[in-house]
Amino acid sequence: MTEVNPVVYVVDDDPSVLKSLERLLRSAEYSVRTFTSPIEFLDFQHLDAPSCLILDVKMPGLDGLELQDLLVKRKITFPIIFISGHGTVPMSVRAMKAGAVDFLQKPFMDGDLLDIVTCAIRADSKGRQKQRELGRLQLRIKALTPREDEVFRLVITGMLNKQIAYVLGTSEKTIKVHRARIMEKLGAESLADLVRLAEKLGIGSSAD
Repeated sequence: MTEVNPVVYVVDDDPSVLKSLERLLRSAEYSVRTFTSPIEFLDFQHLDAPSCLILDVKMPGLDGLELQDLLVKRKITFPIIFISGHGTVPMSVRAMKAGAVDFLQKPFMDGDLLDIVTCAIRADSKGRQKQRELGRLQLRIKALTPREDEVFRLVITGMLNKQIAYVLGTSEKTIKVHRARIMEKLGAESLADLVRLAEKLGIGSSAD
């Protein structure tokens, strides 16, 4: 899917704050979606684009910190920038420990917020790129046969073909054939490529 322009979501129960932030963010050429409550935000179909969330802390019903907890549980990983007119140190510590990228006290400088948004969008873009790459690698791994997968996990330990053949009770020639197919399917040109691929996927070896 083609990504649209970076999107900044803003959740605040104060319409004047929403209007002010929307104007500021649009002036920086971001797409902006505003919401007056966390529930309204959760009901929205989020866009497939590098994004971040500017989130007020104190709101009626579900507050900002509770929304953050809910997003974490749902594995929704927007970078979150908290804003608050009456934040406390424990509150900011809790938010940052849960993964928030920053915690700004109102009133704040427009430039400070835009700088933080730029960093958050950049981080989300890199994260999305990494996930796309991971998805492509996972598809390649799934293309391996069970035997090729077994050989692959032994190859990345640095074992020689003859050693792998001994472990699997087959011939060295057969292992060479499997290894060549593995290299082709995974788009690898060397053992180092295979090792790096395995590390990206979090795949352990079958050395034991």
